[in-house]
Amino acid sequence: MINQDKIREGVRLILEGIGEDVNREGLIETPDRIARMYTEIAGGMEEDAAAHLNKRFHVDSNEMVLEKDIVFFSTCEHHMLPFFGKAHIAYIPNGEVVGLSKIARTVEVFARRLQLQEQLTAQIADAFMDNLHPQGVMVMIEAEHTCMTMRGIKKPGSRTVTVTTRGVFKESEQLQNTFYQMLRQ
Repeated sequence: MINQDKIREGVRLILEGIGEDVNREGLIETPDRIARMYTEIAGGMEEDAAAHLNKRFHVDSNEMVLEKDIVFFSTCEHHMLPFFGKAHIAYIPNGEVVGLSKIARTVEVFARRLQLQEQLTAQIADAFMDNLHPQGVMVMIEAEHTCMTMRGIKKPGSRTVTVTTRGVFKESEQLQNTFYQMLRQ
């Protein structure tokens, strides 16, 4: 459960720690704004991805389903700075498919937590395998991390790419290649 009082207190301490006057006009409401913001951007902590993958439709086909270019925003757990990019998810149905919007909602659940990109990629794949039970799933995430672009090494525009395969995707280079070809279309 998100505790907005603790967030407000923490923000006040940070502002004081960097030498700001917490009573300055522009900062008076900042602790409250930040507390509301974290309720939104960390709201995935209180959500279960399974809820989005429960509504399924029966199909006779076992052809690959790919949802690509799912834009997401997340927060790096190491520096608490944003990272953002696109997720691409493919799965081979096992008699059932999920609504397309539910794929994006699943990404959103995990993105709205303090995260590591590698962990985010695996969590999405595992949620599909555990809840939809497809023959396999492949998840690729491409993201820019502001902890790397605005501080530290300061290399704007650099992207991190992570890939996770499960089930038949792990076993089949041909399926993986089909996934990559479909991404280029």
